[in-house]
Amino acid sequence: MMASGPGVDVGLFLQDTKRSCSLSSGIPELTRTEECFMGIDEAGRGPVLGPMVYGTCFCPVSRREEVSSLGFADSKTLTEESREALFETINGHPDLFGWKAEILSPNDISNSMLQRCKYNLNALSHDTAIGLIGKVLSDGVNVTEVYVDTVGVPEKYQSKLQERFPQLKITVSKKADSLFPIVSAASICAKVIRDACVKRWLFTERGLDLNGCELGSGYPADPTTKKWLQESLDPVFGYPTIARFSWSTCQDILDKKALEVKWPDDEVAESYGSAKISQFFEPKKPKNKKHRFFEERGLSTVSDF
Repeated sequence: MMASGPGVDVGLFLQDTKRSCSLSSGIPELTRTEECFMGIDEAGRGPVLGPMVYGTCFCPVSRREEVSSLGFADSKTLTEESREALFETINGHPDLFGWKAEILSPNDISNSMLQRCKYNLNALSHDTAIGLIGKVLSDGVNVTEVYVDTVGVPEKYQSKLQERFPQLKITVSKKADSLFPIVSAASICAKVIRDACVKRWLFTERGLDLNGCELGSGYPADPTTKKWLQESLDPVFGYPTIARFSWSTCQDILDKKALEVKWPDDEVAESYGSAKISQFFEPKKPKNKKHRFFEERGLSTVSDF
């Protein structure tokens, strides 16, 4: 099923919101021949609901003044209508602008943060930005300058990116989305795409009638979001996949309201010395099929830590 917001089609993500996915515009021919600059920013780092979206926008360096005149600003300071209008402006200049976005699903974010070898949000953000730069270069865009809104210490982040892409001039800065219009454009792309994903989220969890309910902004302090979190918890299976179950907001409610679950082993291992020879000739008992909850979240049993 496809769904789209103003100027953006997020149907690919909505087909399977458990998995992260990539979206992109076409590549302007001019960006393959002229030197280009690109900005990178994210939307949805803090919310407990919905994906985090990393966006990039790029165009020729020769059009820098034109970019500055289009009214791009930090997406957080703009109204929803203004963001959508500016995103339409970007899409309305296919000969000038190109963009890409990585939609990181709540499920992938939480699984990354809770895995044995911790993969925190900063590392995930850095790797996503590196991936976006690599994809734009692989598409043949003649990028020479990159501007990034920082995650963590700007100097360390810039050094990391510069080491990975020594051929590029890279600037990492706090509030880059306010300082550099091309980063503002990337911020707008990311925010419009995230908003479309959350607004059109398709709840597929059985037994829950949540489509059309009010989610609020998705931020932990939002009263509407708090209300949704309190009312949408299944005491056995937890939250729908729109929730980042690794967030302390979710974990606190789970600790108070969810039932305690004891996890049985999928298989009971027998030591070789105590096994009877007749057991090797007995038909194997079929394994119990895993519940959909585990398949949706990519969870599997481990034998050791």
